[in-house]
Amino acid sequence: MTTNHRPFIAPEQFDDAQAAYDQVLAIYETNIAYLRDSMKRFVAGEDVGDHVRACYPFVRVHTDTVARADSRLAFGFVAGPGTYETTLTRPDLFARYYLQQFKLLLKNHGSHHVKIEVGTSAQPIPIHFSFAEHEHIEGSLTAERRLLMRDVFDLPNLAAMDDGIANGTHEPPPGEAQPLSLFTAPRVDYSLQRLRHYTGTSCEHFQKFVLFTNYQFYIDEFIKLGHELMASPSGAPGDDYIAFVEPGNLVMRRVGQAVAPGDAHGAPLPRMPQMPGYHLVRADGTGISMVNIGVGPANAKTITDHIAVLRPHAWLMLGHCAGLRNTQELGDYVLAHGYVREDHVLDEDLPLWVPIPPLAEVQVAIEAAVAEVTQLTGHDLKRVMRTGTVASTDNRNWELMPQRTPERRFSQSRAIALDMESATIAANGFRFRVPYGTLLCVSDKPMHGEIKLPGMANQFYRDRVDQHLRIGIRAMELLRALGVDKLHSRKLRSFTEVAFQ
Repeated sequence: MTTNHRPFIAPEQFDDAQAAYDQVLAIYETNIAYLRDSMKRFVAGEDVGDHVRACYPFVRVHTDTVARADSRLAFGFVAGPGTYETTLTRPDLFARYYLQQFKLLLKNHGSHHVKIEVGTSAQPIPIHFSFAEHEHIEGSLTAERRLLMRDVFDLPNLAAMDDGIANGTHEPPPGEAQPLSLFTAPRVDYSLQRLRHYTGTSCEHFQKFVLFTNYQFYIDEFIKLGHELMASPSGAPGDDYIAFVEPGNLVMRRVGQAVAPGDAHGAPLPRMPQMPGYHLVRADGTGISMVNIGVGPANAKTITDHIAVLRPHAWLMLGHCAGLRNTQELGDYVLAHGYVREDHVLDEDLPLWVPIPPLAEVQVAIEAAVAEVTQLTGHDLKRVMRTGTVASTDNRNWELMPQRTPERRFSQSRAIALDMESATIAANGFRFRVPYGTLLCVSDKPMHGEIKLPGMANQFYRDRVDQHLRIGIRAMELLRALGVDKLHSRKLRSFTEVAFQ
């Protein structure tokens, strides 16, 4: 089998971040254009040769010295002497991110004359990842032609997409470069495809601060807030949200904001996706996205597996929980500082013996947000918000297990609340180096005979959801004001951490 002549741009070294990024962009666009053109010809019935291949750009750094970067840094430097490399994708989507990482590498290793090398890698771009978002040309293929496509083009290779780097299990073969980032280009592309499928919105709408919830009531309030903001001119300090995006890429621009060309691509969806996403957009991408993950740890792991490739600055869980203490009241808040992980979805990726520590910056921001929104301080604040361990289980009917075994374990762990998602979201934040936090609201107390009844639940939702959501949004705004350098904690770094945040 012969492979068609593919686009190739030889490696070149750069000491300027912008020039390095421009080269990444040129390589990617050249290769993607080649794939798309070949695919269009293939769909038209033309003979495009035995095999069509185009490859991702790579970025590489090499240092011969033991780099002693500023010890206060959490990212932006390599661990020591050696060669470090990764493949890159979607430089249009990740422009700010790539530029920041390149600048930090040059800055933190500048005295050692480290340069950034960019070239065409040997990692094929799967044909599925080359399609523009609104292209569906493969749908017009006959069954025979679709089968032939497998021989002509590269398909996604799961071996190139595992999470060994993030999990700390990746061991490069002799002679292979060390990883420069947590995710390779195929892994990123895979998640970008999955995010669009699960949330019903394009990845470019996702913001750097993400709220997760397990109830539609929170989403209803978020939509209401988004519409109200878009209907009013920006005025308050920090209130610089410019758009609100709903599933189907329905974009509502703020009063006075010009309509963007891509806005016209949005359309109402015939049915809601599995985990619909909504986005309160800022021009620099540091707004707030909110996703209704539904019920259960499987969804919580799935969505955070994929959002992690967007390298958010923080994610928080806002949802309901069962209060486990008799002193708690319905509507009280629970700020998690530890987790009992009985979700079972991350056991192979992150062993149960790994502690999931509270992150001081996030904890302080959440508590400050609760105090600010509720206007409570001191003892009054402690009366409505308790800090402690949250247990997450994959058994929705844990109350029905015999001999009260779950109750005993929860008591031994000192847990004060129980849900099904929070530990998963926190553990995946730890695994993917994304600052995480949890603020739950007690909606029932099954161990004390207080279960949710329809009328009581409806009244509870009306009274608490709006306040809870405003606390989550305010916490995110406080974290944003803190700054990226202080937010990304060294506590999330392993012994030999990758340079890219």
